[in-house]
Amino acid sequence: MGCAGVIVASGSSRRMGFDKLAAPLAGKPVLRRSLEALLAVPEITRVIVVCGEERFDDLLRGDHPKPVLRVDGGAERQDSVYAGLSAVKASEELVAVHDGARPLVDPGDISACIAAAREHGAASLGRTVTETLKRTDADGLVLGGLDRSNLWFTETPQVFRTDLLLEAYRQVREQGLVVTDEVSAMEPMGIATRMIQSTRPNPKITVPADLEAAHALLA
Repeated sequence: MGCAGVIVASGSSRRMGFDKLAAPLAGKPVLRRSLEALLAVPEITRVIVVCGEERFDDLLRGDHPKPVLRVDGGAERQDSVYAGLSAVKASEELVAVHDGARPLVDPGDISACIAAAREHGAASLGRTVTETLKRTDADGLVLGGLDRSNLWFTETPQVFRTDLLLEAYRQVREQGLVVTDEVSAMEPMGIATRMIQSTRPNPKITVPADLEAAHALLA
């Protein structure tokens, strides 16, 4: 099965206060590191980057070892994902959707997700919850603990059969649903996603402290 990569990179970085995807990370912009991680995966034959033309020209323009296509995003993340999916070819039976703000993802972990999606139709990178979890009231007072067994933090990439994910997003759009990731888009269809444990930290750059942590991890 051919696998396309879709990188979602059209956000405005409001919480960061500056363009986090352009922030230098060990000499390269965050977005370029995310792109290079997907390009390093043997199973991925082409990458579609969902972002504005100026961001693409500033951060990603140049020669790449595989085809890289840019498409415009939408108002919300789910609109941008759908725009990227619309550019996937019929021969690309699998699609790996990745957040442009996760520059440290391991190519081997991406391959593991692709292998799981080939078998199960749906797979996501993530990590099991190891911290103690507490529920509080509106004032921050602890009401009790939560059982962390079988709980996961979801990450990206999230890999699916292309036809399944396209149908999921069509239903999301038709029903006016709001979803924050592809696993959530699949749930109304009753399709379970196989979780794959990340083998190394794969943080999402959201606030300045995340960028500092990413520098430390690379160092």
